[in-house]
Amino acid sequence: MNATMQNTAIGAGLVIIYTALISSADAITKLIAGGYAAPQLFCLSGLIVVGLSALADRHPSQRRGLRTTCPRAMALRSGATVLAAVSFFYAFKLLPFAEVFLFIGLMPLLSGLMSGMVLGEHVRPSAWVALVAGFVGVTFLFPAGVHSISWGHGFAFAAAVFGTFSMVMARFIGRYETNALAQVFYPNLAIFVCMGAVLPFVWKPMPISDLAWVATYAGLLFGARWVVVVALRLLAAYAVTPLMNLQFVWMVFLGAVFFGELPAAGTYVGVSFVIGSGLFLVWDFTHTSDVATRTVKPSIIKELNS
Repeated sequence: MNATMQNTAIGAGLVIIYTALISSADAITKLIAGGYAAPQLFCLSGLIVVGLSALADRHPSQRRGLRTTCPRAMALRSGATVLAAVSFFYAFKLLPFAEVFLFIGLMPLLSGLMSGMVLGEHVRPSAWVALVAGFVGVTFLFPAGVHSISWGHGFAFAAAVFGTFSMVMARFIGRYETNALAQVFYPNLAIFVCMGAVLPFVWKPMPISDLAWVATYAGLLFGARWVVVVALRLLAAYAVTPLMNLQFVWMVFLGAVFFGELPAAGTYVGVSFVIGSGLFLVWDFTHTSDVATRTVKPSIIKELNS
């Protein structure tokens, strides 16, 4: 197995792990969202993730420090992460899982657009076909569709845009540094600071059980964001995001078990489209002769680190 194929296999495996972790975190978000404001969840969880990042940096295998060689790009990623987190919180609060995930299904398409503009990565026509097929699959997951436009749909679309931009920026930063932990630390530090400024106005006392849920959420988020940063270093952003659609499978399971949301027959058709398009994109990436051929065009933000 050559280096490109090995990196692709590792990256794909990490994305699968990410989908399990982030889907579990999303389920906790939906559970907590009904009783608390977004700043309360994110301030506490952001603080925990920042602490876990600092603790992980003390491990002998890490110890790279938390400095970044891309401060401006990291600031953009951190800002996008804050906006995506808040948007997802209110999307989950106002919409059922199915309708939120319809917008998450737009992320591979948005990634393809942003990768071209921001990273200068070339997306081959065959890959665009797979991206569209993946989006079609997502629509099969939710045969009822979106009946009307609401604030919830606006938040869901904003979450998809900001979330995709955050991931694309993670890949950009990954070109210049290999310290994945820094990419976990700074976005969560930004979440903690921003949400902490609002927390005094929305704070509600929390029982121990809810604090335990917040701590669990933070742990899952810490693991998810760490592994996805590594995956984005190994795979092109447009190949990673369709694989992330595997979280639909996890969420169908979690929705059925914990929230009584039973999938319709069309769900299984949609899953086959989503998984098939994701696997095709990994194959397409593997059979490109060299990763560098995807990044020959100049990036519109290449001067960020100069």
